[in-house]
Amino acid sequence: MKYRLVFLATAIFLQTVLLSAQSGKLIIPAGTPEDQQLQAITNEQDPQKRLAMYQDFVQKFSSNPVAVAYGNWQIAEYYQTAGDAQKALEYGDKALAGAPDNLDILVMQAGNAQQVKDDAKVIDYAARGGKIYNAIGTQSKPEGVSDQDFAERNKEEKAAEQSSYEFLEAAAYNAIVDETDPKTRMASIESFTPAFPNSRYAESVSAFAMDSLSRLNDTPRLIAYAEKTLAASPDNLTALLLLANVYVNDPKPASTAKAISYAQKAIAVAKADAPDADHARKLSAGAAHSTLGRAYLNQDKTLAAIPELKAAIALLKGQDDQSYAAAAYYLGFAYAKLKQLTEARAVLTEAVKIPGPVQPMIQDLLTKVNAARTSGK
Repeated sequence: MKYRLVFLATAIFLQTVLLSAQSGKLIIPAGTPEDQQLQAITNEQDPQKRLAMYQDFVQKFSSNPVAVAYGNWQIAEYYQTAGDAQKALEYGDKALAGAPDNLDILVMQAGNAQQVKDDAKVIDYAARGGKIYNAIGTQSKPEGVSDQDFAERNKEEKAAEQSSYEFLEAAAYNAIVDETDPKTRMASIESFTPAFPNSRYAESVSAFAMDSLSRLNDTPRLIAYAEKTLAASPDNLTALLLLANVYVNDPKPASTAKAISYAQKAIAVAKADAPDADHARKLSAGAAHSTLGRAYLNQDKTLAAIPELKAAIALLKGQDDQSYAAAAYYLGFAYAKLKQLTEARAVLTEAVKIPGPVQPMIQDLLTKVNAARTSGK
């Protein structure tokens, strides 16, 4: 087991200890009874005997919170090594009770929580660790320490804890990915975001957040989150598409103009016709063209809607069946509205083959188009 205590031998090291304490380092003065017993435990080679010695250590020094925290930490590591993650979690939480700001323990606990597949605990430990890391350098400067030394040591401590921070960030992100319940996922994201500002996963987390809010039908929060995302990242396709879709479904006249604006921006960002355009960008462009076509229909601009909907089905056909079916329905509707029944029938006849929620609407419209063709109307 790693021996990760800060030992205070003389006053010379006090300044360093004060600075390192901000990330929860456990400090036991050298030469104390606690230190002496820890040295004896370290010298013991038998893991079972060492476990018993740590249990005795915790009992013997129960009035010393630092000693208890360290002892429980080592017991947790014993169970972690033995493959008993649940037992390791139990003792790790006891260690955190005495050392709530210790990043090493939080990293261990996040790993144990992953082992038992407890994503809620993963998020909790990771968020706590992220906040501790980001607090490095924000504490008051100890008396007698120069500004330069203070800044340098904060920089060194951040560098030393960088790998722990990145592990916790990745662990929390994976927990968000694993979660399928939108309400729970959104709660996890709200814990993740302040703990890991400027995260390398920010774009994906934003997409998960907006998807969750969409599934929860929480339109006000969805709009607020998407607009906040665009303020930070103006070319975020997920936010652009979601806002376009939200506004195209809103009956207020001003909303249609907003839908058009966001859809047009999404088309420009996606650049589906670029030689290097990937599958995702083409699908995004298809969705944006479809929304733009619908927005023009909302404004009774049927002639303007048709090329947008044709572009949509060209990009979506064979790639996203349900989105293709929806675009085809609106294109069939636009043709029918202009009395171009042959064109409407061709589009709808192809799209009606796709099973799904749009199929009954397509079938109903196709029936009306066929009836109109038969009667010559």
